[in-house]
Amino acid sequence: MAAPRKYPLELRERAVRMYRTTEPRPVIKRLAVELGVHPEALRGWIRQAEADAGESDDRLTTAEREELAALRKENAQLKRANEVLRTASAFFAAQLDPTRPR
Repeated sequence: MAAPRKYPLELRERAVRMYRTTEPRPVIKRLAVELGVHPEALRGWIRQAEADAGESDDRLTTAEREELAALRKENAQLKRANEVLRTASAFFAAQLDPTRPR
């Protein structure tokens, strides 16, 4: 379960929109102080918005992050299932051939 967000989604969207629509681009630190958010939080929101808009290739988009999380969860479930099957297979093999060394 994800931790609760410190800043509301509306504030994040408004902050990114303010940064992107203001010309010349405001200094992130100054804008963050005006909005009452941490400058690094604002910088992260801006970078994520740029990735989602296809303007930056150095980060995953939000959709890619969600897909990656789902795939990692599925991978962990499959590993657990394989471990159960491996253990069950060894157990039944021992039951079928009791003379086999363990």
